[in-house]
Amino acid sequence: MTRHAGFLTLVFSSLAHTYSHLFTLLYATVVLVLEREWGLSYAELFALSIPMSVLFGAAALPAGWMGDKWSASGMMALFFLGVGGCSIATGFANSPLGIGLGLAGIGLFAAIYHPVGIPWLVRNAVNRGRALGINGVFGSVGTAGAALVAGLLAELWGWRAAFIIPGLLCLVTGLGFVWARQASLLLDRGEDAVPQAAPGKSDIWRVFWVMSATMLCTGLIYQATAFALPKVFDSRLSGVFNDSMLGIGGMVTIVYTCSALSQLVGGELADRYSLRGVYIAVQWLQIPVILIAMMLIHPALVPVAALMVSLNVAGQPAENSLLAKYTPPQWRGRAFGGKFVLTLGVSSVGVAVIPVIYQLTGTLDVLFILLAACAAGAGIFALLLPREAKDAEAEPVPAPAE
Repeated sequence: MTRHAGFLTLVFSSLAHTYSHLFTLLYATVVLVLEREWGLSYAELFALSIPMSVLFGAAALPAGWMGDKWSASGMMALFFLGVGGCSIATGFANSPLGIGLGLAGIGLFAAIYHPVGIPWLVRNAVNRGRALGINGVFGSVGTAGAALVAGLLAELWGWRAAFIIPGLLCLVTGLGFVWARQASLLLDRGEDAVPQAAPGKSDIWRVFWVMSATMLCTGLIYQATAFALPKVFDSRLSGVFNDSMLGIGGMVTIVYTCSALSQLVGGELADRYSLRGVYIAVQWLQIPVILIAMMLIHPALVPVAALMVSLNVAGQPAENSLLAKYTPPQWRGRAFGGKFVLTLGVSSVGVAVIPVIYQLTGTLDVLFILLAACAAGAGIFALLLPREAKDAEAEPVPAPAE
């Protein structure tokens, strides 16, 4: 039963990771359709998604607290049903206010996943880096699929279908989750499946402050890139696909599909090498790639953007492993909640500046400079992580005796 519960935890956690990113990014492509159909400006329509972005991060801390105090699996059930229901409601909206409220609901319920689903997965994982890598791939699939799903459904049946059809799928998944939970096929484990030595208090506080800074920077890069990329491609490469929403969405999907594999690579590196070393390397490698992307107005922008996103997400298994390593299991939901308040909530300021930058300059070039500066900041702060993490992580899971 424990083995099956661990597998089902990985399955449902991974699906939820896909949904959390897919549903919060559907509007980034749909807004391009509404801009043409409703005759409102991009800045006006994009602003409707800012409350969703803020709630996606800000609600993470109370969600993590509820996962620790009540039930991780119960909160996950609420995630599936709430996100699905709010997405359907958004699809039936008839005004900007209705869309804004529906998107805010999506952000509120989607906020449950990261502080609850990831600690839930960590507690059940034997090979933590590998499990986080696989889970990360599914998150990248959600990010990759959002533009394609929204573009395809909007082209076939209109923008409303881009919310209603995925919403129904999420609801069905939620009903399957509720059934599995009621049948005791899922566990709310209190301790880690593979116990680890407790870190010292000084290291815990050091990692807490250092990673608060690095996670804010990496989250801002991820959030701003995910929301801005459809508009960047629309501005620079729309002629390649004759202004087709499906073509623009397809390019975004290519970027995030390619980057998904980097999560697996990052997960394996996190299990085999120093978490600190892996984490530092990916921060510094992002800088030249971001600057090259800023200068390209050519189809070569697509593979460069894929490399840019790949480097950003490749560090996430190491980041999550570091946070889990230096946090007691009973506090992990709150710790991850705090992380995602930073990476998805506070960093949503990066999302908020997108329409401002575009309205003032007519391009998003300045945004790339901001992203490069954030990568440099993350690289500098990551150098302050404890060096002994390398030795501690060299053998994350002792091999069982033969």
